[in-house]
Amino acid sequence: MNIEQQIKAVVRDVQDFPKAGIVFKDITPILRDPKLCDAIADAYVQRLNGIKIDEVAAIESRGFLFGMMIAHKLAVPFVPIRKKGKLPCKTVQQSYNLEYGEAIIEVHEDGIEAGKNLLIHDDLLATGGTVEAAAKLVEKLGAKVAAISFLVELDFLNGRDKLISHSPHIISLANYQ
Repeated sequence: MNIEQQIKAVVRDVQDFPKAGIVFKDITPILRDPKLCDAIADAYVQRLNGIKIDEVAAIESRGFLFGMMIAHKLAVPFVPIRKKGKLPCKTVQQSYNLEYGEAIIEVHEDGIEAGKNLLIHDDLLATGGTVEAAAKLVEKLGAKVAAISFLVELDFLNGRDKLISHSPHIISLANYQ
């Protein structure tokens, strides 16, 4: 089985979570298989071949799971992007729209070095709003979004369309039509 088939064999659908009508893609069963986790991290590294990555930024909280593994495999620093109020030092913020309102993510002001090439990682690409906000944070700090990666992409929500202007390198290991 290829990596997409391995992921899809383990990801489970949870009906009506977090609200009625939503089919949630639960990636937590993957975490019970250390060999699969390692294979996933290796798959990202293989797909990033030829793209210069100086740092990996990942979005709270599920993005941290593989974001840290990717950073470790690439031997580059890891940068946490968190919800507002979760980081202890001076931050840079970016707001984005949710279905019913607005949210804010932030990164330490000194967390990303200007001129660096970053990989932004998150667990799932749906509408793309959170990752687009993360890309804007990276760019505000003078760095470049070299690539964006996801474990799962819900193609039918067209989130990729919001991200392509930030980087042409968008990697998803498992796509759902």
